[in-house]
Amino acid sequence: MFEFVHLICIFFAMKTIDQSKLQLFPGKPSPLGCTATSDGYNFAIFSDQSITLCLVLFTNDSKNPMIEIPLDLIKNRTKNLWHIEVCGLPDSFEYAYVLQDRSGTDVTKSILNDPYAKAYTGGEIWGRRNNHLLDSNIYHSLYTSNSFDWEGDQPLNHPLKETIIYEMHVRGYTRHNSSNVSSPGTYAGLIEKIPYLKSLGITAIELLPINEFDETRMNRVNPKTGEQLYNFWGYDSLGFFAPKAGYASQPHHGNQLNEFKQLVKELHKAGIEVILDIVFNHTGEGPVNHPVFSFRGLANSTYYMVDPKSGHYLDFTGCGNTVNCNHPLVSNMILDVLRYWVSEMHVDGFRFDLVSILTRDSNGAVLENPPIIEKISSDPVLAETKLIAEAWDAAGLYQVSSFPGGKRWAIWNDRFRDTARRYVRGDTGMMPDLATRIAGSADLFRHMGRSPYHSINYITAHDGFPLADVNAYSKKHNMMNGERNADGMNENFSANYGHEGPTSDPMIQAIRRKQIKNMAALLLLSQGVPMILAGDEFGRTQSGNNNVYCQDNEISWIDWELTKKNSGLLRFFRTLILFRKEHSSLRRNTFFEDDHSKEMKIQWYDAILNPPNWTGKLNSLAFHLLPVDQDTDIYVISNSSKKRMRFHIPHLSYPKRWHLVMDTNRPEPEDIFEKGKEVLLVNQDYYSTEGQSTVLLIGE
Repeated sequence: MFEFVHLICIFFAMKTIDQSKLQLFPGKPSPLGCTATSDGYNFAIFSDQSITLCLVLFTNDSKNPMIEIPLDLIKNRTKNLWHIEVCGLPDSFEYAYVLQDRSGTDVTKSILNDPYAKAYTGGEIWGRRNNHLLDSNIYHSLYTSNSFDWEGDQPLNHPLKETIIYEMHVRGYTRHNSSNVSSPGTYAGLIEKIPYLKSLGITAIELLPINEFDETRMNRVNPKTGEQLYNFWGYDSLGFFAPKAGYASQPHHGNQLNEFKQLVKELHKAGIEVILDIVFNHTGEGPVNHPVFSFRGLANSTYYMVDPKSGHYLDFTGCGNTVNCNHPLVSNMILDVLRYWVSEMHVDGFRFDLVSILTRDSNGAVLENPPIIEKISSDPVLAETKLIAEAWDAAGLYQVSSFPGGKRWAIWNDRFRDTARRYVRGDTGMMPDLATRIAGSADLFRHMGRSPYHSINYITAHDGFPLADVNAYSKKHNMMNGERNADGMNENFSANYGHEGPTSDPMIQAIRRKQIKNMAALLLLSQGVPMILAGDEFGRTQSGNNNVYCQDNEISWIDWELTKKNSGLLRFFRTLILFRKEHSSLRRNTFFEDDHSKEMKIQWYDAILNPPNWTGKLNSLAFHLLPVDQDTDIYVISNSSKKRMRFHIPHLSYPKRWHLVMDTNRPEPEDIFEKGKEVLLVNQDYYSTEGQSTVLLIGE
């Protein structure tokens, strides 16, 4: 497939080079990438397809090389590792790998980059594609010696059970004009929203991919407006070490490195951890007909799963290629990436996209003990780092209850999502599964030696409807994506309550708002780690689009005017988050079944305090969390039927009395009460609950 000779070439465009001061030495094969030495810079690259190499130096905007330095096959090569040390270069420079065909003609239109580069140039301005003289690949690898003062910053190491995750997109969070930040759509813009994040009460943000990617590699337009569509989400990484330059407010000369570090440092000051959504399962090089960026040209069958007979990529991701994660060299790179982001960029954790790919061997077969999972799980540098698995892939491998790695890994619990949505909208027969999800999903995690907090509970995520749309649309509306509504999930377990999309009907508006609160209540009152999608707390909508990966516009951007329009909903979320943080009974270390006390710490009831009929079709349930660790009694009543019901309440020992914390049927602001303002129930024997409502009581 690759009948050409690779030329490894070094570019820089920061300063003029004094050729008389350049000194060349053989260099060393490790570490990979470009690293500073005592006198210069060492370049090391892996390629099992290269025959001859040369180093080419360029000045700024020069189309012709200043000097070409052939690399000696003996002195500058150790097996499949090429290396050279160069002294006399400036402290910032660009470099890349350039292809030359076997005939020895001039450089062809393909540039390869260093997979170990810590930054890239070429994509500094979001959405703008600059044509480079050598290739449609506009990127160069960048080395910069920019220093950064961490001011003693250390990992926060919040216990996983105490964590409340907030999933967001760096650009989409502040790009809207209503964000009122000085640098919208950037790391700096996100820093300006830290006071809001702190006031919300979340403990960690989970950022959609911030590794360098090309947002312009999209050949479709909006069929209605004709506007160009973009790779907005960024699930097509080009380099795993490099932060996205287009997310920096001052992106040139490698400033994206320091701007991202500043974001992490400021979030840590506010007590908020940073979790990165990282995509090792495929790369942005895509199928074979897509432009080559680095991996394919350097070592195609090493970095990717390739059919040895046909030469075609094995595609378990739906994206045209699959990374060969358990190859020793690739698994070492993955570990190097994770260590770098933890040790040098101070991030606190990772959410691994389609991580089941990491359990496959080079032929795609599923491994019982995948080497890369074992390496990550046992690595000492990552010992306190949060590891979160999206435990499935696009080829049907589903490992939520069987993902390897033991207690080091938390798991996205899509069963919680589906069950909660179906129950709240009124599907019958959901009570047994709902109770299991509320109690921490022991059926999925207990036999793996995990705890309730290894379940990452969510009802919405970037992939799908936001919470407002779950309760406003019965089907997806993705025509704006240019795929004739064929993309995105077909089954959303959603409901429109009488009208598809926006409506002025006050009754429909009221039930939708109440259902949002009911779902939020289930999420934040269940065992496990809750994850909230950014904007759900104030009713953000995507106009029925459940796959906004290509929408860099107001469909995806956060409209901050909604914080005013839906201030009551925002207050509801804030108060409920604070309630969760104040009650340890909602954040257990062990499953209820593993308690050794005489009395189970959770009691399930029907409306008359009898054990529920789990085989029936009733759409209501109550549970009593008995106090542990000096916590108070907590009683939750959930009625997803449309009927008003009277629920009896357990008796408390004197002098405790039941107080109302939340009733989603009550008008704002009486739908939820802050600590110290709970309402004493006049009737301590029962509570009348309206249909499609959730009630929260505490005994004190």
